[in-house]
Amino acid sequence: MNDFKILRSDPEGARRAMRNRSGRYAPYLEEFYRIDEEHRSLLQEVETLRAKRNSSSEDIAKAKKSRDETRAQSLMQDVSQLKKNLQEKEGRLEGFSGKLRECLLSIPNIPHASVPVGKEESENVEKRKGKAAPRQFNFKPRDHQTIGERLGILDPVGAAKLSGARFSLLWGAGARLERALIGFMLDLHVGQHGYVEAWPPYLVRPEILEGTGQLPKFREDMYCTRPSGQDEQDYGEMFLISTAEVPLTNLVREEVLDPARLPLRYTAFTPCFRQEAGSYGKDTRGLIRVHQFDKVELVWITRPEGSMEALEALTHHAERVLELLDIPYRVIELCTADLGFASCKSYDLEVWMPSEGRYREISSCSNCWDFQARRMNARMRKDPKSAPEFVHTLNGSGVAVGRLFAAILENFQREDGSVEIPQALQSYFGSADIRV
Repeated sequence: MNDFKILRSDPEGARRAMRNRSGRYAPYLEEFYRIDEEHRSLLQEVETLRAKRNSSSEDIAKAKKSRDETRAQSLMQDVSQLKKNLQEKEGRLEGFSGKLRECLLSIPNIPHASVPVGKEESENVEKRKGKAAPRQFNFKPRDHQTIGERLGILDPVGAAKLSGARFSLLWGAGARLERALIGFMLDLHVGQHGYVEAWPPYLVRPEILEGTGQLPKFREDMYCTRPSGQDEQDYGEMFLISTAEVPLTNLVREEVLDPARLPLRYTAFTPCFRQEAGSYGKDTRGLIRVHQFDKVELVWITRPEGSMEALEALTHHAERVLELLDIPYRVIELCTADLGFASCKSYDLEVWMPSEGRYREISSCSNCWDFQARRMNARMRKDPKSAPEFVHTLNGSGVAVGRLFAAILENFQREDGSVEIPQALQSYFGSADIRV
């Protein structure tokens, strides 16, 4: 969440930031200011009443000492009524901390000053392209679902039979390709980029999703489950993770870290579960937008002063996957209106999809500043005598496996329907191509 002191000290700057984020979050900010003003007004009343109570108590003591019982009794009656009034206002005051936190949880991160201002996705800025150029085919390139079905490795009918629309089922070489991509990326990030691999739980408690910003704002996109039987009292409501960012980032929640340990760099492969609420009719074919997909995630926990350099490094680590596989891609800096809820600055990696003649997102790399750390209470102490300060958190896909699978099928397809396997992946896959 944002630092409420900043929201209070610079309301016009905060309002401008929300306008630059397309304006849809402005009502939440105004609700914060309304409640905060009410809270501060009530706090002033309480402090005034407390001061009056203390002063009256001293006057009662003086009256009793001077044996002025009439004045003492009158003052005691006034104090009794004052205490009732104070008790009622203090009770109301206690509820404000929860109300203010609820408002703060619904306000997105303030964009970093370096982020380009824009009103929509079309105002994102292309930063660079990879070395590989889009291939020229002497035939009309097919989409990845058509290729996969013809090869017998992608089975949308079987997936729908098991789970309904927007699920995938891979067979044979398709399943092997998925596994090869996961191993290739994990080995790259661990062996060359210095990440520590984790294998986290896929079910987490609500407060874990709150820590990284998925709850309460995006509850409709989450898959929720409630255990039955004796365990229900112990676990209650649980959620399937939408990304490994959720458990990996929360590993430092409620901790005060030694800065000598930073930066922490974690990676993990997990399935990801998203309801894709609001995306009805979009990308209904293939592996681009499904309810369950595989992803290799990258997470950094850093000192505040090093987080922007960390974002550049993390982004290059994700790019390296595409460079080694010789897939055409570009890096896009997101404008203010296209930023994710928790991000203060983001780069998207987009791969070329020949069947569509355009680039499609395969990774989003974000600096969340101290936004998630405040929600998780994740801090560091520079030295034993200094006060704790919030760490910075970053995350990025390194990369989405299904979309990479699709990009390989499309970019390395042959006219006869077979697919070449990129050279860097062949030792993991065990073959140079996929044929019928």
